[in-house]
Amino acid sequence: MSETSPILTMTGICKTFPGVRALSNVDFKLRAGEIHALMGENGAGKSTLIKVLTGVDKLDAGEILLDSRSILAKSPQHAQELGISTVYQEVNLCANLTVAENIFIGREPVRAGKIDWKEINKRAKKVLERLDIEIDVTQTLDTYSVAVQQMVAIARALDISSKVLILDEPTSSLDAHEVKKLFEVMRKLQSEGLGIIFVTHFLDQVYEISDRITVLRNGELVGEYETALLPKVQLVSKMIGKVLDDLSSFNKDKKTTEDARRETPYVSAKGVGHLGSINPFDLDIHKGEVLGLVGLLGSGRTETARVIFGIDKADCGEMHVQGNKTVIASAGDAMKHSMAFCPENRKTEGIISELSVRENIILALQAKRGVRKYIKRKEQEKIADDYIRLLNIKTSGKEQLIRNLSGGNQQKVILARWLVTQPDLLILDEPTRGIDVGTKAEIQKLIVRLADEGMAVMFISSELDELLRCCDRLAVIRDRNKIAELTGGELNEEVVMHTIAGGENNAGA
Repeated sequence: MSETSPILTMTGICKTFPGVRALSNVDFKLRAGEIHALMGENGAGKSTLIKVLTGVDKLDAGEILLDSRSILAKSPQHAQELGISTVYQEVNLCANLTVAENIFIGREPVRAGKIDWKEINKRAKKVLERLDIEIDVTQTLDTYSVAVQQMVAIARALDISSKVLILDEPTSSLDAHEVKKLFEVMRKLQSEGLGIIFVTHFLDQVYEISDRITVLRNGELVGEYETALLPKVQLVSKMIGKVLDDLSSFNKDKKTTEDARRETPYVSAKGVGHLGSINPFDLDIHKGEVLGLVGLLGSGRTETARVIFGIDKADCGEMHVQGNKTVIASAGDAMKHSMAFCPENRKTEGIISELSVRENIILALQAKRGVRKYIKRKEQEKIADDYIRLLNIKTSGKEQLIRNLSGGNQQKVILARWLVTQPDLLILDEPTRGIDVGTKAEIQKLIVRLADEGMAVMFISSELDELLRCCDRLAVIRDRNKIAELTGGELNEEVVMHTIAGGENNAGA
């Protein structure tokens, strides 16, 4: 790749929030006519770097140069005036306004003291023609698909600024055809000399469209690489923080699950999927084993679990529970079939912060029994006491507000909530994230014990060591697709990482 002078240079960027160092001495360069992928797992610092660049957050240290001129955006609007625009994953336009109005909102051309609607529509059509988009600009935005809405957002961004375009997870809600169209637009803009920063979790898309890759991890720069020279498996290694040469197989014996798999699976998904979140997949979940879902963050692990549990209703395929065809259209349906789901975000989807430990523990059981079968206070107290003791929940008492517990103990309360329902299938999405080592070990042991006692467990974790320690089988998810299942001797870090990368050693292959 020919080396050209950067249009954008960020040097020594630092940003600290209370208790968190989000960016530490990060460098980033973008060249004109380049599509540059910004990669890293959640918490790596990608969003903070973009926010510092566009004036959402104020940087603590470092320098930003645009066209060799020092800049410091005071706000996203100021960044646009400087020549930097961002199009986010969630289109932040007004669905009730026309396409033309959305493109020129706040910048409407005026004639004789009045908005010139004819000129707005004419210019909007011309802006979209640059992207090879032909639509009726007088129709409201909600008339069109998410993909078209995104193109409108890009058109607006380009009409405001013309140096740097930031696309933040632009393909997360698009199907394959829509992604192809977006990439055509990106290549056209690239040929016109625009610098594009492409933030995504999808490996295949990175290798299809980008020229360079910058990898961040834990707020620090891992490195900048030419896409064509960086094998996918090495990219995965750099994102996760594992050096392939240092990887050692995890030799712990796993219990044999062949006998279990000869029996009818407790849950069997055949061609099940949900448009826009996870492509159709087949997956069997057996009692007495821990099935892990592994993949990079954003690959579709959580989405797979949400479809199984009915939070996102499957729009294709069939679900069978204990061999019987079953429709799981809601979490309530899943609970009726003895399923339980501990969500990834315990703060927003798990705990009810204003309620006590007791009240949080009995929530799922009360929901399962129904409002007409109220759990008496004495039974509630016994249940809470039993599970506080069973899970060693550190609390001053069952009436303590759950918000005053540590993160690890809040996680244990959520586990208790679902264990009280005595599920046959327990789905755990990142149950040990952000908790101390001791509590993490307790939860890992509990997972293995529950499976040994005959429960089916689906376990999602970003930590390979943890998955290999607890799981009997791994389903590998990549770019919204289940691509493989690993068992036995395949359960080691190197095989998992190669599989996540597509089993390929050559970049772009």
